[in-house]
Parts: sequence; C-alpha cells; structure tokens
Amino acid sequence: MKKRILFLLTTILSLNCYSQISFEKGYYIDNANQKINCLVRNIDWKNNPTEFEYKLSENSESNKITIKTVKEFGINNVSKYIRLDVSIDRSSNKQNLLSSDKNPIFKKEVLFLKVLIEGDASLLLYKDKSLTRYFYQTTNQNFAQLIYKEYNTPENKIGTNNEFKRQLFNNLKCSDISMDDVKNIDYEKKALLKFFTKYNNCNNTEYVNFEKKVKSDLFNLNIRPGINSSSLSISNDAISSSNVDYDNELTFRIGLELEFIMGFNKNKWAIIIEPTYQYYKAEDKSITNLSNTIVDYNSLELPIGVRHYFFLNNNSKIFINGSTIYDFVLNSKVRNRLDASSSVNLAMGLGYNYNNAYSIEFRYQTNRDILTDYVSWNSDYKTISIIFGYTLF
Repeated sequence: MKKRILFLLTTILSLNCYSQISFEKGYYIDNANQKINCLVRNIDWKNNPTEFEYKLSENSESNKITIKTVKEFGINNVSKYIRLDVSIDRSSNKQNLLSSDKNPIFKKEVLFLKVLIEGDASLLLYKDKSLTRYFYQTTNQNFAQLIYKEYNTPENKIGTNNEFKRQLFNNLKCSDISMDDVKNIDYEKKALLKFFTKYNNCNNTEYVNFEKKVKSDLFNLNIRPGINSSSLSISNDAISSSNVDYDNELTFRIGLELEFIMGFNKNKWAIIIEPTYQYYKAEDKSITNLSNTIVDYNSLELPIGVRHYFFLNNNSKIFINGSTIYDFVLNSKVRNRLDASSSVNLAMGLGYNYNNAYSIEFRYQTNRDILTDYVSWNSDYKTISIIFGYTLF
C-alpha cells in the first residue's frame, strides 16, 4: 500500500510541470519603449524576479526575457513590475547579524520593483528571501527607499531607525493625515497600503491599487464526511494466545476542516487543521468467550498538516497533503477491559477539488498504537479513508 501511495504522489508531482504553467494576458515594454502584448507566465513571484517567461500567442513557443532588455512588464489587472536604478539597503534584520550602525548602507542596483499602489503617491515593494524593502514616489519625490533598519545599540539592545516615518510626514502631507497617522504606522504592507490609499483619496487623484485585485479569500471552512476502512491487531508478549487480528470494518467519520491558504505562489500552499470524530467497533468471532474480544474504540482526531494544490484549469485542481494526527480517545475499551490510549501517527492524502467547493480525497494513515499504556500489549490500528468535502465558506 505504501509503495502504491508513493507511486501516485510521484506521478502527480511529475505532472506538475505541465499543469502548473499558467500563461495569462499581459505585456512588456522593451528598451526602445515598445509595448508588446503577450502572455506572461504567472508564477506569483514570492521574490522579485530578474526574468520571466512569455508567449506571443497560445500556440507559440515560450521565451525567457531578462531585466536587461525589459523596462516594465505586467499581467493585466493582476500585477506590474518596473525596472529602476535605485539605492537599496540590504542590511540584515536577523538578530545575530545586526549592524551596530543605525544608518542604512546604500548600494546602487537595477531591480524589478513590484508596484503596489500607482498614483500621485506610489508604493512599491522589493522582496528577496528574508529581505523586504518598500519604495515610494510622489510628484515631487523621485523613487526612493522608505528607510527602516534594526541595529545593535551600545547597550547591546535592538534599536530601530524609523526614518521612513519622517519621509512620509515630509513628503505626503494632506489635511486628512495627522501626526498620529505617521507616528503609529508600521513598516509592513498592510499599514503602508492603507496610508498611501488615504493620501491619494485625500488629494482626489486617480490611482491603482494592485493589491485589491488579488484574491483575498485566504480561509476556507470545509465540512468533511467520509468512510473509513479500519482494522486492528493486538498481541501480548507474554501470552501468545491473546493475539487477535480484527477484521476490516467500514465506519463513518465526520470532520470540520479549517484551511488557511498561504498568500504566495498563486495560493498553492495551505495549512490544514481538521478535528474529526471516528470510531471502530469489532469482535473476534473465532473465540468462544466473546466478552473478552470486543473492541469499542472512539476518538477525536486532530490532523495538522500542509496541503499543496496543482491547478488543472480555472475550475479543477488536484491536491496532496501530509499531516500529523493527534488522537484523543473517548471512553474506549479493547477486549472489554483494556483502556485505549492516545497516540500520534501520520497521514498522506491525494484528492481532487472542483470549483473551490466540492472535493474528494483518498487518505492513508500509518499504523497507530492504541495500547501505549500497557507494557506487554502491542497494537496496530490501520485506516484508509475516502473523504468528501464541501466548502461552507
């Protein structure tokens, strides 16, 4: 069974290179200021790119083009990147690498900056792994980095250079923006987007907020009924005659899944938490004394894991997930006298989702020991499941 699961997962992953390539309507502007309408491969860059793939038509070959020959590119109504020669401070914000100099150390670089808001006051983003820098531009101010830097003080404490607040106060003045608005702002996307939106609205100027066009539904609540096929074997190191293999039983399970979509890489990754009620009841009819051979096992499972989606088209996607399952036993007995106990095991799932609403998943669980409180007793509880899902919201 494990080999079959591994084969299926490997097959799905190998298809990824075909199913994940999504070319969307966009454009780029070359060094001669010529705008070329094309299809841009949208990989929802987590880090700012230095190149991208494009096609001139659906049936044409894809080509790569780099920052050296492109001044600007974008995906219609989704994102926009512009090439700029800027001064950037790459000082680390990791505690063990902090500088003792509070001032930024600027270096000239040619970068693709992601446009977050474009208007009389524009906000742009540069991200490279753990490094995040924001840039801005106004009608009176050319593109410049908003300065924020953490550093080590002489007292060996962490200090912060919040020069960006002074930059905003001096260059984005408006009747609706108070000193407190600037004083309380944080150096993070949500706060800066709110500030730049407020400034552009205050000046009654047209602007584009590219972040508003991004899907904001990053949480799903799914009801997940299903069928378990479970079996149990128990053994006793001291009494071999007590060894019992219980048959496979089909039982009902019901779960409520909380799915938190990670806001990068085109929403392909998610954290999943699924409180689930499951039960197993069986008896060994080969033994005359049935009162000692009945199993009545009920528990609340709590799988916590990671899911990855593979988009087939706008309505269909395949997913795989892996979870650690914490099992909380509810008043359960094995052989009518042994108390079942909680334990942890792993699960792997392969499924299909349609229209972000309906899903079906095949799930395999590794063996679980439900007699951990007894030294001489061993058990193997095995489960495979077919799970149906419906998104409530």
